[in-house]
Amino acid sequence: MTMYFGVLILTELILLGLILHIVSYKGLTKSQKSWYIITFAAIMFCALAEYAVHCGYYDYKWAVPLTILTVVQFSVAPLLSVLFAGALGLKSQALSAILVFGLNLVIEASSAPFGSIFYFDKDGYHRGILFIAYQILYLLSLAYLIISMCVVGRKFKHRDVITIIMIPVIIVAGIIPMTVAKIHITYLSIAMCAALCYIYYNDLVQQDIKAALVKEKETVTRIQEHTILGLSNLIENRDMETGEHITRTSAYVKRLALCARENNVYKDIIDDTFVSRLYSLSPMHDIGKIIVSDRILRKPGRLTPEEYEEMKKHAEAGGRIVREVLSGITDEDYVSFAADIATYHHEHWDGTGYPKGLMNNEIPLSARIMAIADVYDALVSKRCYKEPMSKEDALYEIEIESGTHFDPNLVEIALKHPEIFDEN
Repeated sequence: MTMYFGVLILTELILLGLILHIVSYKGLTKSQKSWYIITFAAIMFCALAEYAVHCGYYDYKWAVPLTILTVVQFSVAPLLSVLFAGALGLKSQALSAILVFGLNLVIEASSAPFGSIFYFDKDGYHRGILFIAYQILYLLSLAYLIISMCVVGRKFKHRDVITIIMIPVIIVAGIIPMTVAKIHITYLSIAMCAALCYIYYNDLVQQDIKAALVKEKETVTRIQEHTILGLSNLIENRDMETGEHITRTSAYVKRLALCARENNVYKDIIDDTFVSRLYSLSPMHDIGKIIVSDRILRKPGRLTPEEYEEMKKHAEAGGRIVREVLSGITDEDYVSFAADIATYHHEHWDGTGYPKGLMNNEIPLSARIMAIADVYDALVSKRCYKEPMSKEDALYEIEIESGTHFDPNLVEIALKHPEIFDEN
């Protein structure tokens, strides 16, 4: 009986721990908390009731109260599956619980005077000839629990099959020792299953939340991309462009980054996230031109030194505008990536660029890639102040500027893979 008492204490502590966790847990509604607390409290009651009957200190004068206690226990035990179903979020379980408990209570109470399911005599507790009826109800309730878990799994669009399988395995593992060797661990196994059901439900909820967050993030990303393209096209149209510059340079930077990674150039920096951000944020590289007057943007000839100084302000302004537009609606890494492209794509490898005069690896890699794509497209495009160059001549110009204007490592990749600059 010492072992039995230890099992009882362990069972009660498991269930008490679950109840305390539920009370403080904010991931459940008030209704769900109530269902779980009632379920775990019912198991605690059944475990205590069973112990009272089998504790080894039986006295025949307690036969009547023990009979009443056992009737209630036998009425509650098959009800546990219905309570679990309610805790798992299935509707209409309150009515089912009342009906199941009422039916069980009628069966147990009506059979108690005749000892057909169980009885007490001077030697203690005994099973009646119809005890199998209780066992059938118990097995039906177990089947109901398994079905409920499957239904809930389907409802949440996920299903942890291993947990569902382990529920009957653990319960059977608890029943067999009781049946064969009178080792009372049935309710310990039920307590363990209660913990598994609780974990199962919370895991389903978390998976659904995660899926919803992923979907929401995808929606936000699409909105961001449309906003970025809309703003960028607006700026390009002021510069008498049609938006094709944005489309082309986005393709160029993506291909250049991928080719660099394939050739082990800056492979430690260029991961999938880097490539994705570079492609989606490169359209914002000239967003700072919104502060430049149309007179300068659309001037057909060369800019005067004063006009050029005014034009140069668009780089720093671009970084500032990007932060104003994107801050608060996305994470800081994303904002910084976009701001780096807008601010530093006119920096030169030798430190002679603007706005900060950065040099070599001080210039963010995203801006160094953007610089090559931007200049190449400017060279091969017809502008109000010049005729377009051929692809070969444009690449030759970029080669000449390797190590001065451009990152020589990236220029080498660009020359090795001229298909980067194909327009299709």
